[in-house]
Amino acid sequence: MADLTDIGCCSCFSFLRKPRASVPQPRDADGTFSEELLKRQSAEDPDESFYTGDDPDLSLYNGDNLDGSFFNGDDPDRCLYDEDGNDYLDGSDDGPPRKSSEDIIQSRAQNGFACREIPVKETNKVFRSEDENGNKMVNQYVHLGKIGSGSYGKVVLYRNVEDGKLYAVKVLNKPYMMKVRVVRSETAMTDVLREVSIMKMLNHPNIVNLVEVINDPNIDKFYMVLEYVEGKMVCDNGLEEATARNYLRDIIYGLMYLHSHNVIHGDIKPDNLLVTSSGNVKIGDFSVSQVFEDEDDMLWRSPGTPVFTAPECCQGSAYHGRASDTWAVGVTLYCMMSGHYPFLGDTLQETYDKIANDPVQIPGDMNPQLADLIQRLLCKDPGDRITLQAAAEHPWVVGDKGPMPEYICRCGFGRRERNDFRE
Repeated sequence: MADLTDIGCCSCFSFLRKPRASVPQPRDADGTFSEELLKRQSAEDPDESFYTGDDPDLSLYNGDNLDGSFFNGDDPDRCLYDEDGNDYLDGSDDGPPRKSSEDIIQSRAQNGFACREIPVKETNKVFRSEDENGNKMVNQYVHLGKIGSGSYGKVVLYRNVEDGKLYAVKVLNKPYMMKVRVVRSETAMTDVLREVSIMKMLNHPNIVNLVEVINDPNIDKFYMVLEYVEGKMVCDNGLEEATARNYLRDIIYGLMYLHSHNVIHGDIKPDNLLVTSSGNVKIGDFSVSQVFEDEDDMLWRSPGTPVFTAPECCQGSAYHGRASDTWAVGVTLYCMMSGHYPFLGDTLQETYDKIANDPVQIPGDMNPQLADLIQRLLCKDPGDRITLQAAAEHPWVVGDKGPMPEYICRCGFGRRERNDFRE
């Protein structure tokens, strides 16, 4: 592989800067990085290698993980310590101080910006019992079985005996999460509480809805009750153009709502895009998301998953969250159409090098309008990258569906003048 200093165009975008510390890289027996190590762990978790909250002393790294994550259950390239205990690409302690997510959201509510008409239910007492069939129950929820693994915990299917509906519940172990450090000043529990704070304010048809939080101070478990969405986006063999267009419109629609509310998702990828029985896409997993007080969306902490990481995030310095989310949308669209990643090397560093330097390979038989959109989304320079609004108006996205309607949130925050909120 050529040295980066031999590639002249790199310097234009500052990709020559080396990471502050080497990435902790679990390797195969021959010392090479398996391609599978750069992908997310299967949601089915057949070997139960994902941390399920039952063993607080479980080691932070499971060598069998198939996603390149550096502790059990977390998304790849999130946490990230080298062998000397130094943070890699986290930057949380190096950036300027910011208000906490809860403070920002509370401030918005005090100023009349409330997305949700019905607030998230908060329960501080857990009652364990069994139904008439011997199934375990937590409060009014009947345990039906594990359905997958999310960041930091297992996801379990429950049925609410009061309304008869199914719910996906994240079950998390509080003592364990308070011991796991994701950056110097934050634990895994910090991430979860931030995720809850952000989801409490969200209300959009293309965003997974948080229904209830159960946090009993007398027990070790923390429960996030989420709406149950039947399927997950599967792109292994590529999708038909019409299907990909419908999915992309939903993704853009939901992400534009987030960005208009100064929320950066941070981990857009097929695994976090759930498909309803009617074919609509909902964005889920806000475990690495950030909310900002104003339009300043600079981030220091590393993004979610290596193969969906934007070029500007590979250099280890601050980057704009909205532009990096937009890049991840481009990678997702490429995966939807081709069934594989646009940039993937044999090692984590080689993957980052490809993201930063290699042109995207467009199949010769691809629809020219679609090819143009992908190239604009996967533009290396974030300043020249197409915006989500422009992507929504792109001819391929519009297609025969017509322009994407504007979503009018009841809070009005996304339509405010910038100085209104500051006042």
